[in-house]
Amino acid sequence: MESPSTLGLILLLLGSLVCQAQARAFFVFGDSLVDNGNNDYLLTTARADNYPYGIDYPTRRPTGRFSNGYNIPDLISQAIGSPSTLPYLSPQLRGQNLLVGANFASAGIGILNDTGIQFLNIIRITQQLEYFRQYQARVSALIGEEEARRLVNGALILITLGGNDFVNNYYLVPMSARSRQFPLPDYVVYIISEYRKILARLYELGARRVLVTGTGPLGCVPAELAMRSRNGECSVELQRAAGLFNPQLVQIINSLNAEIGSEVFIAVNTQMMHMDFVSNPQAYGFVTSKVACCGQGPYNGIGLCTPASNLCPNRDLYAFWDPFHPSERANRLIVQQILTGTQEYMHPMNLSTILAMDSRT
Repeated sequence: MESPSTLGLILLLLGSLVCQAQARAFFVFGDSLVDNGNNDYLLTTARADNYPYGIDYPTRRPTGRFSNGYNIPDLISQAIGSPSTLPYLSPQLRGQNLLVGANFASAGIGILNDTGIQFLNIIRITQQLEYFRQYQARVSALIGEEEARRLVNGALILITLGGNDFVNNYYLVPMSARSRQFPLPDYVVYIISEYRKILARLYELGARRVLVTGTGPLGCVPAELAMRSRNGECSVELQRAAGLFNPQLVQIINSLNAEIGSEVFIAVNTQMMHMDFVSNPQAYGFVTSKVACCGQGPYNGIGLCTPASNLCPNRDLYAFWDPFHPSERANRLIVQQILTGTQEYMHPMNLSTILAMDSRT
């Protein structure tokens, strides 16, 4: 039989676990825009584990984030008053840390399983959803099934997919397998229908508040300017792809919400958020939105950011950190719009409204 003091400690511990379960958990799914280190644990070329990645992170070291500092999930965690979620593959994701949530994202992945095959071993979205199911079993073992369900139902979720299905699939090489299979409008219809299944599966797994980002301005990132631009203009073809994809994503979000009878999925207009500072960088305090801070070649847009790359001295002056990813400061502007943006940016409501509404239920 347990002594009273031991029993008291056990009850206290269980009580604190359940209390933490009441705090809002945060889960992240998607690609390199939101990966915070899962790929560091994999045999893959899609990784951000070398200097100067992380140069402005508090530790000044690479963390696996494709950023000079914090990425979008970090800044959302700060906004909801939580520590950053750990990568699902991190050995530290156990015990109390599980109750904060988890980041399942993996650089290089897309909606389709053949997106990013050149990166070898990455966590495709089907596997991310399977890990989410495994995560729930682990949390159930920790705090009980009912509390685990409450934690997942009450959680905030972010999912970011789609960009790689164009950049690292359809347009990866001229005459790619997918571009021979589908004209662009039909390809968009196909990947949107596949994305709908992914979002429906998230709902089946207990997701009740999901921020779904569109693609950014795919044709305006330094990598595409370096490959496709003569005078620094955005690639018309990739902008057309984003212009077809994003409105159709909003349509499936609206139709899923109508089916469910609740505003589970929130459309995040990241293309518009990016275009604000891409089209007028000076208005947002950037010197350029064409040249990456870290890279080489035209617009610093060729290859990856490595210790041998050109590196700008002040990352806050650049909209893009590397050939594909926004700088921490650009991420802050995006998260500000996620928090307080009008319906043009956040449909049907922004994150501040969600937090206020959910705190009353």
